[in-house]
Amino acid sequence: MNALRSSRKPNLTALAAQAVLACLTLVCVSAISAFAQGGAMTPYPDEKDGVSAGGKWTEFQSEDKMTGAKKVRFELLSDNYLKEDPEYKPRVELFCSNGKMTLADFNPGTRLGGPDHPGFWGQPKMEVMVRIDDTHHYQGWNWVRGHFLSMDKGTTRGLIGAQVFKVEVRTRGGREIAEFSPAGLNLDRVRQACDLTPKKSSKD
Repeated sequence: MNALRSSRKPNLTALAAQAVLACLTLVCVSAISAFAQGGAMTPYPDEKDGVSAGGKWTEFQSEDKMTGAKKVRFELLSDNYLKEDPEYKPRVELFCSNGKMTLADFNPGTRLGGPDHPGFWGQPKMEVMVRIDDTHHYQGWNWVRGHFLSMDKGTTRGLIGAQVFKVEVRTRGGREIAEFSPAGLNLDRVRQACDLTPKKSSKD
């Protein structure tokens, strides 16, 4: 009789495990939902996870531990992958500190080809072709360790107000085009964090 009663008692361990699993599932679903709405995890330990900055842009915030400078990074991922690395999208990043832009860079997500000409101070540069909406131009960007290119301010201002932005760049595998959709960026936030305003690009 005791055996019969025992067999009918609920398995408390199993119920507890199911409850824990249900809670974990709910947390994961909530996290995925939050990031799907424009957030992103940061790879930098001192930076807060990202929030939507409008459109496909993400904003990350941090503070310099020594100076206390308020730092903001805006990131825009490309719409496509380059053939050299089908798992890491090219990206544009704007770095701002205490209300001023300090750097804008283009990261192709793969190794760049070598620089093709020197700058005024002898720094290595690479010529790229840039399309902003219905205009295009050639631009020499600083080549940094073969991993990314430092963008000029004029192109950056054109980018933040554009609907279409494309960069044709020379990688180790040949010339490729990274395609971006920059529309929807919160321009008031960029002006506040970076003192940067959009600029209408003129046709060549």
